[in-house]
Amino acid sequence: MKITAVIARFLLGLIFLVFGLNGFLHFIPSSPPSGTAGQFVGALFVSHYLVPIFLLQVISAVLLLVNRYVPLALTLLAPIIVNILLIHILMLPSGLPLALVVTVLWIVLFLSIRSAFAGLLQQRVPAQGLWQQSHGVVFRNHQGGTYA
Repeated sequence: MKITAVIARFLLGLIFLVFGLNGFLHFIPSSPPSGTAGQFVGALFVSHYLVPIFLLQVISAVLLLVNRYVPLALTLLAPIIVNILLIHILMLPSGLPLALVVTVLWIVLFLSIRSAFAGLLQQRVPAQGLWQQSHGVVFRNHQGGTYA
């Protein structure tokens, strides 16, 4: 599983580096999609909404490729991958195979480091008091009364 995770991390990083940089440099020729997908992508493009998305893709890809802050990279990529999947399921089915490959790579990598997400995946978290109460800090109000 360790070799599989390394391969998945490298491929995921490479895919997002290439497509993230393509968002800025436009080195992969493509024609704009037609229909609803074209309108949707056109609105994202003219509003510059895609600029931070491409930037997050590049940053996450570099983190994956240098094997640093991998849980952060996966966290940043998760909503991007969900949107990629939804766009290809609902509007552009021709790109669905690559979207599914990316999703499988993300899942493989997530499962290999799932312990890093243990705190997020708790069903219940025990309730704790306010920070001041848990640290024994006592404040005095202007009338001389105290509160924690």
